[in-house]
Amino acid sequence: MNRTTKRFTIVWAVIITLVAAFTFIDLPYYVTTPGEARELDDVIKVDGGSPDEGEFMLTTVRVGEANIIQYVWAKFNQYHELISEDMIKREGESDEEYHERQLEVMAGSQTDATIVAYQAADKSITIDHKGVLVTGVVEGMPAEGKLKPGDLITGVDGNNIEKTQQLLDLLGEYTESDKVVITFKRGDEQQEIELGFSEFPERFNTEDGKVGIGITGPVTAKTIKTEPSVDINTDQIGGPSAGLMFSLEIYNQLTEEDWTKGYKIAGTGTITEEGEVGPIGGIQQKVVAADGSGADIFFAPVAHSNYEDALEAAEDIKTKMKVVPVETFKDASDYLKQLEEK
Repeated sequence: MNRTTKRFTIVWAVIITLVAAFTFIDLPYYVTTPGEARELDDVIKVDGGSPDEGEFMLTTVRVGEANIIQYVWAKFNQYHELISEDMIKREGESDEEYHERQLEVMAGSQTDATIVAYQAADKSITIDHKGVLVTGVVEGMPAEGKLKPGDLITGVDGNNIEKTQQLLDLLGEYTESDKVVITFKRGDEQQEIELGFSEFPERFNTEDGKVGIGITGPVTAKTIKTEPSVDINTDQIGGPSAGLMFSLEIYNQLTEEDWTKGYKIAGTGTITEEGEVGPIGGIQQKVVAADGSGADIFFAPVAHSNYEDALEAAEDIKTKMKVVPVETFKDASDYLKQLEEK
């Protein structure tokens, strides 16, 4: 091999190495980008449900591990957001465990959305609250090694627990010097353990002095029976942020009136069993996704500045889409009831 050929080979080896490094070496960050607005009548089917002229749509963001190229690109693109890995995944959580947790949360969101819609439409629904599902345990806190994801908490110091808020309210009465007996089911076996309390790590941004046993993201476990039946197929979409739009689509199919009024209506926001709409991440990216899908209206949660952030993005991209603030399911349905036909 002559000197020129050797130099050429070395240069190409360096280039290939650099390309591989920029493309395949992942950083401790995730990058999120605008996703899509998906029509919900393709996802949700109520038996005998009423048709509509318009559309309700859920909005998504795309999430992926960031390589060097994506990291640099995100620094120069307003709607590409970098998020530290520890803000996405819990300590020691694998990609598979994270994905499963997101699907569990999505399933809970679907159930709450169904409850809200059936009750609003005055249709038959039976709800059986079973306790509080543990979805994560904080490293270094009392529950570590004693509770694990999948455990179902059913009691605190002899008090029966059916819902998440009950659990949080009871545990909020204890101090760091207290002990508590937790009753839970693991599989088919019922167990009891005694736990202490400690302050949450700084990364949780809790108020000073707030203590807990160290579980994160507790979810009320419940089963429902509905008449008519409803089928929801989300094709592996995870997370709780489509709750509001699920409830609106189910409600629309349950009632004779077409609440879309011929419009394409997108939006986002979690939903509780009581119909309260909660904040979500990536609101500006979802505004971009909704606008790109031709939405006329976008419902944005009021909490945590979601609505203000959505307005900012809407103005920046100069969309004609109307951004509507909502705090509850009733806010959204009241807006639709006064909306004129398109």
